[in-house]
Amino acid sequence: MTITQLQYVLAVAENKNFTLAAEKCFVTQPTLSMQIQKIEEELNVLIFDRTKKPIQLTEIGQKIVNQAKNIVNEADRIKDIVEQQKGFIGGEFRLGIIPTIMPTLLPMFLNNFIKKYPKVKLIIEELNTDEIIVKLKNGHLDAAIASTPLQEEKLKEIVLYFEPFVAYIPTNHSISDKDEIEISDLNIDEILLLQDGHCFRDGILNLCKMGGIANNNHFQLESGSFETLIKLADEGLGMTLLPFLHTLDLKENDRKKLRHFKEPKPAREVSLIFPKTQLKIHIIDALRNTIAGVVKGAIVFQNVQIISPLNKKI
Repeated sequence: MTITQLQYVLAVAENKNFTLAAEKCFVTQPTLSMQIQKIEEELNVLIFDRTKKPIQLTEIGQKIVNQAKNIVNEADRIKDIVEQQKGFIGGEFRLGIIPTIMPTLLPMFLNNFIKKYPKVKLIIEELNTDEIIVKLKNGHLDAAIASTPLQEEKLKEIVLYFEPFVAYIPTNHSISDKDEIEISDLNIDEILLLQDGHCFRDGILNLCKMGGIANNNHFQLESGSFETLIKLADEGLGMTLLPFLHTLDLKENDRKKLRHFKEPKPAREVSLIFPKTQLKIHIIDALRNTIAGVVKGAIVFQNVQIISPLNKKI
């Protein structure tokens, strides 16, 4: 059997369809089918149950696929070892970033990274946390940037920075006269939230639970962007919470409406996430160092309380 044959097996296992797998592998469907049939004949087992729609793995097929992932990863690791030995930092690197981090962090580090590592071809996708986890596990991403901890056994997390929550409170709001606020000042029914599926939204809900603030699952309005939430708050529909980096680009008049929390400030942990196989670790290290350099001066808060994107307090 060959590495290529194992890659074909993995493609079919993921797509549950020979035609789709062939397209993803850039070969014809007959070629892919023939190679998989060869490996089945060599092992004298059926890897796939072709009588079911969609195609399913047999019991032994599942075990073969699990081992095939390890073999393909280790083969890729050999390339990494050679590249690191040569001091080469380049090639294709697929990075996922969650929507509440992408607009603020990416412009801060992308230009620096491209200039410093011109031989790296970054392919960046904006994805929610669940999509990131799936793609990392399936090998469709090399790394990702998201709010952590995720507590995923097969993934490793390296903390990049801690980003405090900041309240955006419009004029004439009941707590707009306060210089600093506390969690107990929040009213869940007045907080404008991002749509379901955003981990920053989950962090706010967890923050409110920590403060003993009742959540009756009734909110005035939910939106897909912080810009919309700010405009709605200015229309008198409530207040909202923003990640600290997002507040740096606000206009001067809008910045006057910001209120920081008293210490320890509630914050989210932002990390670089990648499979524990640590493929392309030299590029991951380069990415981490670049980001650390640009956020070091932007985020100076030290006394923070981490709010998990999961349904629990850290």
